[in-house]
Amino acid sequence: MKKKVFINGAAGTTGLNIVTRLSGRGDLDLVLLPEETRKDPAAVKQALNDSDIAFFCLPDDASREAVAWLENPDTVVLDTSTAHRTAPDWVYGFPEVQEDGFQRIAHAKRIAVPGCHASGFIALVTPLIRSGLLSKDALLTCFSLTGYSGGGKKMIAQYEEDGRDPLLDAPRQYGLSQKHKHLPEMQAMTGLDTAPLFCPIVSDFYAGMEVTVPLHASQLKGDLQDVRQAYLAAYTGPVVTFREAADENGFLSAGRFAGRDSMEITLTGNGERILLTARYDNLGKGACGAAIECLNLVLGCGLTEGLVL
Repeated sequence: MKKKVFINGAAGTTGLNIVTRLSGRGDLDLVLLPEETRKDPAAVKQALNDSDIAFFCLPDDASREAVAWLENPDTVVLDTSTAHRTAPDWVYGFPEVQEDGFQRIAHAKRIAVPGCHASGFIALVTPLIRSGLLSKDALLTCFSLTGYSGGGKKMIAQYEEDGRDPLLDAPRQYGLSQKHKHLPEMQAMTGLDTAPLFCPIVSDFYAGMEVTVPLHASQLKGDLQDVRQAYLAAYTGPVVTFREAADENGFLSAGRFAGRDSMEITLTGNGERILLTARYDNLGKGACGAAIECLNLVLGCGLTEGLVL
């Protein structure tokens, strides 16, 4: 029997992407409200409670409001907003970085899909803390390059309009107040005592992401080989993998995994200074691909069903 899946917020960038990617699946019956009722509380509430699974592709406040409308105890929610990522009664939707993560997500009723920048940072740092190679009191820095699709429909329009602002031709750093909305989950999911200094940068390419955490060797309780072993043990695929010598002739392109749902972890540097890097698509493992991976776990089908790896 097909599972009824409601996309709440199908008009946004993430919602449209999820609709497109799920529309051809024979195991799902997608529920989409027409334009005239997609913001009507009564219509949304009815669709939520009639569905087996509901995606929330909404602003934070709207997601919190919609949760309150749920009365069906069997409806599974996958929320792509920031609203519930650190909530204790929600499961974080990144199975590879959690102990028993695959099982926890498969049996959860409330799943918070990770943020794009946060996914790379958490993937890089968590295995090192868990293995004791990095202390929870470490003071870390994170740089993240992203394509402009991560900014949603408004930013996409800004970058793609004729006669656009010439300042968009060069990379732009943002999150200057050090209060980026992904910081709480970056700290909470890694277990760090202090949130990292975070430098996100958006550039003139549609999709792709490269997150880097630089370390001095003195910050580690081990060496490069210990770090390699920690990543090899943590990431065995098929979605997240560790790869040696992942550069392209001395460069690491932030667009290398555009259009894919996989994430590649790599390690560069030397015995004194080390770069930990995660590359993936901000709309793939950083958003829609992560949501679909969680959906597959809930459904009990193949983990990579509908994913591009």
